[in-house]
Amino acid sequence: MTDRVDINRLLVEMRSLKAQTQAFQKPQGIAPSEVNRGDALRPEGNREVPEFGDVMAQALNKVNETQKASGALQQAYERGDPDVDITDVMVASQKSSVAFQATLQVRNKLVEAYRDIMNMPI
Repeated sequence: MTDRVDINRLLVEMRSLKAQTQAFQKPQGIAPSEVNRGDALRPEGNREVPEFGDVMAQALNKVNETQKASGALQQAYERGDPDVDITDVMVASQKSSVAFQATLQVRNKLVEAYRDIMNMPI
């Protein structure tokens, strides 16, 4: 008994792999001299680097928005809104929970790092 490969399935897989690898190819029409590789490695390039506090504030605001959206969906479902499905409520609740747990873990790591630094001998 011989195993035969379905040619159509093989072609579909090959096209899929080709599409995936094209995402990693260099862009067409850009000369290598036009790419300034130094700016990508140095923060003092033309790009402005956000402050740590700003990044943390944005992350906390995003978690807060996720929790508010989850709460709003839960309330809409409890009111009997026909446009809100229980699966949407559960997915939003899980997203909110994961975001909060991730934030809590980041906070714990920051507190631990702060304690380690404060306990270092001078």
